[in-house]
Order: sequence, then C-alpha cells, then structure tokens
Amino acid sequence: MTARLRLAQLDCDGTLVDSRHSIVAAMSAAWATFGLGEPDPSAVRRSVGLPVVEAVARLLPDRPAAEHEESGTRYREAFFELRRSGDLQEPLYPGVREALDALEAAGLLLGIATGKSRRGLVATLERYDLLDCFVTLQTADDGPGKPNPHLALRALDEAGVEAADAVMIGDTVFDMEMARAARIRGLGVAWGYHDTAELRAAGADAIAERFDDVPPLVTAMLGA
Repeated sequence: MTARLRLAQLDCDGTLVDSRHSIVAAMSAAWATFGLGEPDPSAVRRSVGLPVVEAVARLLPDRPAAEHEESGTRYREAFFELRRSGDLQEPLYPGVREALDALEAAGLLLGIATGKSRRGLVATLERYDLLDCFVTLQTADDGPGKPNPHLALRALDEAGVEAADAVMIGDTVFDMEMARAARIRGLGVAWGYHDTAELRAAGADAIAERFDDVPPLVTAMLGA
C-alpha cells in the first residue's frame, strides 16, 4: 500500500523571515519616485502577501492605475538594491530550522507559497541554506497571487498531493483566505503581520504561538 503524501505549504515574509523593515524601506523608495512622502509602516505591513501592484493600489487608492504599476516596478527595484548592497534585513524567525526538520522527519513534503518574486525567494532561501528543503516554490511570478487559490493549487499539483492532505501556514488573512479557497487547512502564526483574531476570522483552523508549535499542530491536522 502506497503511503499518502502530505504537504505543508509555508508563506515566507512574516512567517519564515521578518522582512518588515526592508519592505517598508522599499515601499518608501517607490513612493519617493512620485513625491508622495513616507508611507504608513503599519499599512505597508498589513499589505504584505498581496501582489505588489495590488498592495500599492490598496495603499494609494486615489492614484491612477499607471502609478500603481510604476510604483510596483520601483518597489521591486528598490528591494533588489537593498539585497545587492547588503542592507536587506530579513532574519529568520526563531525555531524555523528545527520546525522544518521536524516536519520532514514526520514524513511531510514542504512547499512555499509567497508574494515574493522567484528571484527574491530563492535568494532568501539560499541565504539560510533552506532551498533544498522545499519540493515546490510558488511565487508572484507564477500567476494570480493571494488570496486567489492559484498558488496553493499549483503547489498541490506539483507535489502530487490531494487538498485534504495539505495545510497552509501563514501570518496573514490572505494566507488563510487562499487556504479556504483551495479547500486546504490553514494554520495561522502569531508572530507575523496580522493579529490572531483576524486569522481566526479568516478561517484559520489553529494558531501557532511560536515555531515549536507548528510541527505538532500540522501533524495533528493531517494525521501524519
């Protein structure tokens, strides 16, 4: 009898790494292009996880669509420059490596579903020697972003896993809404950019207060 495959998909920004300072810095650089001053850092953090042009549109609803597109381009350029110059701040959250090791030891496949570009995601994972942990990487380059279920469904297809055997782990309501739309379980995390009450309201099946909680919660959800 063939063992069932199970998949834990993880978000990146706000879940694996804390990139809030660099995201705000890059958005500030994008806004400076249009003389818009400084964005509200809390509003920027709340938009993390969305496709960048959609995030800009939420932050600047009264500006024309062409500016949203151009600001998105400027944001990506600014973020790349932060990485190139060595000024990028995106430390791993405590317990990431141990939790990933525990999930793999429990027989789960691991994947990423993120609003980052593929180039940015790969650079982040390589920086921490984590790239080989994941069997599927779904990024902003791969189609409609969160909360659309597209990335989660692509991950299931690539990993060969049924929706009933997968869980999405993330810090924002966009992660939980994507999970619900893809009919997979959602595990919210308490250390990211949206609060836990919002995550529960968006459909999170459980909340991890720290990374140590993730492996037992995931294995309980999936019966692994």
